[in-house]
Amino acid sequence: MLLDHGHQVTVLDDLRTGHREALAPDATHVELPVHEAVRVLTPDAGFDGVLHFAALIAAGESMIRPELYWHTNTVGSIALIDAVRAARVPRVVFSSTAAVYGNPTELPIPETAVKAPTSTYGATKLAVDMALTSEAIAHDLAAVSLRYFNVAGAYLRDGLAIGERHDPETHLIPIALDVAAGRREKLQLFGDDYPTVDGTCVRDYIHVEDLARAHLLALDAATPGRHRIYNLGNGNGFTNRQVVDVVREVTGHPVPVEVAPRREGDPAELVASSALARDELGWTPAKPTLHDMVGDAWAFYREHVTRQAA
Repeated sequence: MLLDHGHQVTVLDDLRTGHREALAPDATHVELPVHEAVRVLTPDAGFDGVLHFAALIAAGESMIRPELYWHTNTVGSIALIDAVRAARVPRVVFSSTAAVYGNPTELPIPETAVKAPTSTYGATKLAVDMALTSEAIAHDLAAVSLRYFNVAGAYLRDGLAIGERHDPETHLIPIALDVAAGRREKLQLFGDDYPTVDGTCVRDYIHVEDLARAHLLALDAATPGRHRIYNLGNGNGFTNRQVVDVVREVTGHPVPVEVAPRREGDPAELVASSALARDELGWTPAKPTLHDMVGDAWAFYREHVTRQAA
């Protein structure tokens, strides 16, 4: 999408959790960890912006291996910010997360809500948000944090097919698709005693294409000396059981469910207020329904996941 809008793109990614085939052919790839960004972000390289996605993202794992998350997400981000400053790159757009809010005190969640992360993952991202605020004030950086809620769907165009393929897989929709495709016996739902309509967690989902468009808008809106922060979600919450029902509808296959104990660090309900992004960025979701997201995810899954597994 950046290439489509006339940008020259360099991707810094050690591919620890990524996929080489997801790289656009016209982008330059440098296979390094984020901690070594200074080797790419040099003063004479001419970069005019950084989109910072590099992170580990599994909230459950972050409670078991917190040191790994602090080192990758926070220490790595500080190294990147140092490199940005040294190279005089004017703009940074950061992938933050709804996990910074923990168990919210108000719904839908505005950007001004109390930040009380219940996972190490959320805490590491909040620390980077705070570092960017300091950097904007002290060094005139134009910074934007985008607090994603649950990203879903797939990008299927321009010769690229980008979808969810984590190893191990931890996200609800691709796991449910695994079960629907017969590659797993059943789906585990972690907890059915939350204070929600059916006892399972409620999450707000956003299509990956809508998320990508928000990054382009954020890059254009970045203002020197200011750290803007925006929630990105649809403002509608779905329980885990409701998501599974949509997977059954879209795929036409059964998805057997087993209830497992709660996972440490999982808030009961996360639903975004994205009013600020709509007002200031002019952003509105083009694919807002869960059927849109599951449909695209299923199309990607059938074409790429099952074929590679065959």
